[in-house]
Amino acid sequence: MPETRRGVLYGIAAYTMWGLFPLYWPLLKPSGAVEILAHRMVWSLAVVAAILAVRRHWSWFRSLTRRQIVLLTVAAITISLNWGTYIYAVNSGHVVESALGYFINPLVSVLFGVIVFRERLRTWQWAAVGLGGLAVLVLTFDYGRLPWIALVLATSFGVYGLVKKAAQVGSAESLTVETLVLLVPALTYLIVIEANGTGTFGHHGTGHALLLAVTGLVTAIPLICFNSAAIRVPLSMIGLLQYIAPTLQFLCGILIVHETMPTSRWIGFAIVWLALCAFTWDSLRAARKARRDSRTAPTLETV
Repeated sequence: MPETRRGVLYGIAAYTMWGLFPLYWPLLKPSGAVEILAHRMVWSLAVVAAILAVRRHWSWFRSLTRRQIVLLTVAAITISLNWGTYIYAVNSGHVVESALGYFINPLVSVLFGVIVFRERLRTWQWAAVGLGGLAVLVLTFDYGRLPWIALVLATSFGVYGLVKKAAQVGSAESLTVETLVLLVPALTYLIVIEANGTGTFGHHGTGHALLLAVTGLVTAIPLICFNSAAIRVPLSMIGLLQYIAPTLQFLCGILIVHETMPTSRWIGFAIVWLALCAFTWDSLRAARKARRDSRTAPTLETV
């Protein structure tokens, strides 16, 4: 039980930090989204390399297969798209729409399960996916366009999770490879913008430079907490904890950024929350049934 409790605390810490990101990225202005993304890649590599050096854990690198390297390269591309879109969304006043992306991410992951793994959905899972589609239609009408930020965030993170699952590489090790893949384009971009005078690192005070460097810690610490939670608590609990982040992002958008929420937008979000309630209820019910079946199976075999 203490281990489970510790895992829950790690999970809460990870998702709380991710949920409060909308308060951090605006501090990096006047840096643009692409520059912030490039710094995040470079400094994240420095942090995970330091962690692996302290642990003296490098032997895994030689055991990587070509398939894992290809998968982690795809993961690097998709997570950079996710990070860049999220930073742009937050710094351009679309915090609520970015929260929507992470709210609908579980539904997108379910769809990937159907499309890629030919999984069969239960009735309530189909209902949740249908409600999610209806919510997108309502919000498209509200925005006057597809909520592309939410869809890009949900889809890219769904693909990222799918690829990471297939790669079967630890979190720190995986992030090391992903940032190594992105290191050359990130460094090249930073060198170019510094050379042509449009870069901001070191030109807006020591505090601003330190905030850009801290993007490495901001990336690595929640990931480490999440990994510590994932190995200690059931997947169903992780599924519940994941709603902490978009909830906090949504509250930041409403209460701090003061984004407008017309009635039609509230209706769209209400449909999303209804879909998530159906999805979560069905997931918990299926998990309880699986536990009951596992307890009764030995008894049935002995009868």
